[in-house]
Amino acid sequence: MVLNSPLFLSRQLLSALGTRLFVHHQDRIPETAPFLVVSNHRSFMDAPVLMSAVDCSIRFACHHYMGQVPLMRDIVTRLGGFPLDAPDQRQQSFFQQSIQLLQARQVVGIFPEGARPMVKLTAPQDMGDFHRGFAHLALRAPISNLAVLPVAIESQSEDINSAVPLKLLRWIDPSEPLFDQPGWHPMVVYHRVNVLIGRPVWITPSQQKGYQGKQAKPLVAELTAHCQAEIRRLLQ
Repeated sequence: MVLNSPLFLSRQLLSALGTRLFVHHQDRIPETAPFLVVSNHRSFMDAPVLMSAVDCSIRFACHHYMGQVPLMRDIVTRLGGFPLDAPDQRQQSFFQQSIQLLQARQVVGIFPEGARPMVKLTAPQDMGDFHRGFAHLALRAPISNLAVLPVAIESQSEDINSAVPLKLLRWIDPSEPLFDQPGWHPMVVYHRVNVLIGRPVWITPSQQKGYQGKQAKPLVAELTAHCQAEIRRLLQ
């Protein structure tokens, strides 16, 4: 294992924090095919937890503001993240970077709930609605034998602290409406956490071919709903 790889750094972080990780259904992880990891999201620890559970470095799409603060940007990039561009370029940047990574045989990770559960604290078994960007990516990426791997992160024991005032983040990234409110950004630190691997969804050539015109919308909706339901089932 490369000593400065995101996987190595993730394991070092979990060890330093004393986090105990319990992984279920590891046999469902694709061994040779490229894949997307899709997961629920409540903590800054979710990316390191997923990498340690899947046993490989994962490149995660991150919120725009994480690339605007020098120290935070360095930490995020060392842990494999790629912060997204400002809103006017965000979608195009997401697809371009993700497809390039998948073509290079790297694993890409996405948190479809977005920033909301990070800012508005939720219970470990709760999950918000999914944005559909990951489904569009999976269906439009020119990659054969691609899998989408839904994964559930279920905290069993944790501490909740206050990290930074939301108004400060608003100053860093005025494009995010979630930061335009009083209070603090919560910081969830896991002590014991279950990682439950869902059944992979394999993207077929017929689905890729059907991703055009009016046919695209129901395909995207079906894939999004399936992954959300699978993660919710695992959490319950």
